[in-house]
Amino acid sequence: MSPAYGITAVVLVSVATLLVGAIGLRISRTTSDFYVASRAIGPSLNASAISGEYLSAASFLGVAGLILARGVDTLWYPVGWTAGYLLLLLFVAAPLRRSRAYTLPDFAELRLESQPARRVASALVGLIGLLYLIPQFRGAGLTLSALTGAPTWVGAVIVAGVVVANVVSGGMRSITIAQAFQYWLKLVALLLPAMFLLRAWHHDGGPTHGLHLSDWVEPLQGHYALYLTYSLIVATFLGTMGLPHVVVRFYTNRDGRAARRTTVSVLALLSAFYLLPTVYGALGRVYASDLIRSGRTDSVVLELPHRVLGGTAGDLLTALLGAGAFAAFLSTSSGLVVSVSGVLSQDLVNRWFDGVRAFRLSGVAVAAAALVLTALSSGLAVAHAVELAFAVAASTFSPLLLLGIWWRGLTARGAIAGLVVGGGLSTVAVLAVMVGANPIGWPGALLSQPALITVPLAFGTMVLGSKLGRRDLPVHVASTMVRLHAPEAVDLDRGTFHPDRRTV
Repeated sequence: MSPAYGITAVVLVSVATLLVGAIGLRISRTTSDFYVASRAIGPSLNASAISGEYLSAASFLGVAGLILARGVDTLWYPVGWTAGYLLLLLFVAAPLRRSRAYTLPDFAELRLESQPARRVASALVGLIGLLYLIPQFRGAGLTLSALTGAPTWVGAVIVAGVVVANVVSGGMRSITIAQAFQYWLKLVALLLPAMFLLRAWHHDGGPTHGLHLSDWVEPLQGHYALYLTYSLIVATFLGTMGLPHVVVRFYTNRDGRAARRTTVSVLALLSAFYLLPTVYGALGRVYASDLIRSGRTDSVVLELPHRVLGGTAGDLLTALLGAGAFAAFLSTSSGLVVSVSGVLSQDLVNRWFDGVRAFRLSGVAVAAAALVLTALSSGLAVAHAVELAFAVAASTFSPLLLLGIWWRGLTARGAIAGLVVGGGLSTVAVLAVMVGANPIGWPGALLSQPALITVPLAFGTMVLGSKLGRRDLPVHVASTMVRLHAPEAVDLDRGTFHPDRRTV
C-alpha cells in the first residue's frame, strides 16, 4: 500500500476531529461545561458519543484479531462489552445521574461521607484510565506503522497531541460532539470494506479452509478454558460500570430518565457495531491465517483488503479502515483523558490553579504519562490489555456502585477495604502480565484472568467490613439514598414536589 493513502487518511480524520471539536470550544465557558457539558446533552447525541468513546482499539482491531487466533471463545468479548451496558441500565445509570456528582470520587464522597474513600477512588480512576490509555496509544502506533511504515511511537504521539488539543480547548462539550461523529465514522469504516470483502469471498466460491478446525469452532477448548471464560464474562459484564470514562457520561444527561434512554440507545448501537469484527476475524482465518504464526493478529482488519482485493480498491479500503481505527483511538483516548483529568484537577491540581486551568494542565499531564507508560510496557494483545483494565474496574468501582446505590449498610471503612483488596490484587495481576510474567498452570491462568477471584473478594470485603463496623454508617445515608432513588419530580433541596416534571 502506498504510504500516501495512509497519511491522507490519518490527517483527514485528525483534522475532522479537531474541526468538529471546535464547535464545542465556542460554547464551553464554565467549569460545568468542561466537566459534564453543563448536564445538557440529549439522549441521542449522548448515545452516539458514548458508543464512539467505548468502541476503542480493542473493539476496532483487537476483537477481530482474537477471533482470528482463538475462535468462538473470544466472542464473549463483544458480548460482554455490550451486555455490560444492560447492567448499567438496570442498576446504575439513573441513580448515578441523580447523585449530581461530577466524577466517581465525587460519588464516593457523597455516598460514604469520607475523604479517605474519595482519595482511594481518585487513585483508582487514575490507574484504570492509564491502563486503558496504553492499548489505545499502542494501537495507534500499530495502525500508523501498518499504513505508512512509520515507527510505532509516531502514531501514539499523534493521537496524544490531537486528544490534548481537543480536551484542553473545550472539555466535555468538545469531545461529546467529536465522539458522536467518530462512532458513525467507525461504523462506516468497518461496514463498507466488509461488504466488498464478503462479495469477493462469495465470488471465490465461499472458501471455508481454516474455519473447520476443532480448536477454533468448538468452545471451551484448551487448558483452564472454563475458568478463563467465566472470568472474562465477570470482567466484561461488571467492568463496564466501573470505567471512569463511561460512568462520567451519565452525568452529562439532563436527568435519570434521559440516562436510561441513552443506555438503551447505546445497546442498539454497540450491537450493530460488534457484528462486524466477527466478520473480519472469520475472513482472516480464510485469507490471513499466517498472521497467527507471526503474532500480528491485531493487524488482520488492516491487511484483509489488500490480500483479498489488491490494487487501488484494496489501498483505498485499507485507508478507510485506518481512518476508522484512528477515530477509535482518538474517541476513547479523549474520554479517558477527560475523566482522569477531571479527578486529577479536582483533587490535586486545583490547589494551585483555578478550575478550567487545572483541568487543562491535568489533561496534558495524563496524556504525557500514558505515552511514557506505553513506551515502557511490553507487547501485549490490544484486546487483552483492555480486558485487564476491565478486570480492575470490575474489582473496584463495580462493587462500590452496586453496594453504594442499593445497600444502605455500606460504610466508608468497608468500601475502602474492598477497593484496596480488589484493586490491589487485580493490579498485581495486570502488572505481572504487562511486564511479561507468564507462569505455567493455574498461576498463569489466574494472572491472565483475575476477575473471577478478585471481584467476589472485593464484594465480600466490602460487605464484611461494613458489617463489622455497622455503627459507622454515614450520618446522612438516609437522605443520600432518597436522592439516589427518588424521581426527579421531587425537589430534594426544597422538599417540594413538581408534578410538571417527568418521572423515571
